[in-house]
Amino acid sequence: MTETNRIVILGGHGKVALLAAPLLESAGFAVDSVIRDPAQVADIEQVGANPVVLDIEHMSTAELAALFTGAAAIVFSAGAGGGNPARTRAVDFEAATRAIAAAEQSGVNRFVMVSYAGSGSDLQRLDPADSFYTYAKAKADADEVLRKSTLDYTILGPGMLTLEPATGKVDLAGTPCAGSHTSRANVATVITHVLATNAAIGQRVDFFDGKTPIADAIN
Repeated sequence: MTETNRIVILGGHGKVALLAAPLLESAGFAVDSVIRDPAQVADIEQVGANPVVLDIEHMSTAELAALFTGAAAIVFSAGAGGGNPARTRAVDFEAATRAIAAAEQSGVNRFVMVSYAGSGSDLQRLDPADSFYTYAKAKADADEVLRKSTLDYTILGPGMLTLEPATGKVDLAGTPCAGSHTSRANVATVITHVLATNAAIGQRVDFFDGKTPIADAIN
């Protein structure tokens, strides 16, 4: 951690980010939630975060570094939402890699990437003509750039996202009885856990809703 307790969330109006912001605030962090649409300011303020209206799709590395300077950690939870291959690549890969470079440039070592379970391995089974391929490749490529960076990274790979409430319990991929779904609320809880405890540094963690308390499963 740096001398501050500020967390910058990219993709601040996403469902996971909106759930994570108040949890991070409760854990003692101040949260800057980066959003593209000024109409979303009230939603960010309602969850206790500070809205920062900027378009990360078009921000340079230097501009992102200026935003990050002095922060304790960066959370990349942004996404194009699918449907437009060019924009998917622009946000899920290009903006993500600029954010990684900006974190290195600004001296913010802690970086949490919200990816998805199986990113990377999906490329071995998907036909490039598949509509999901562009998203899978963008996420896999961004994850790889982060792994090769100098940052204290954590890559989080939840399963198929749901709107179920948080249980505070998960199963890691590869463990017996691991399922396929992860509630967004559990993802938000995991983000808060890894930042508050410095857990899973230098690790990729694929997880699903399960039976093991998060603090025991992810350390």
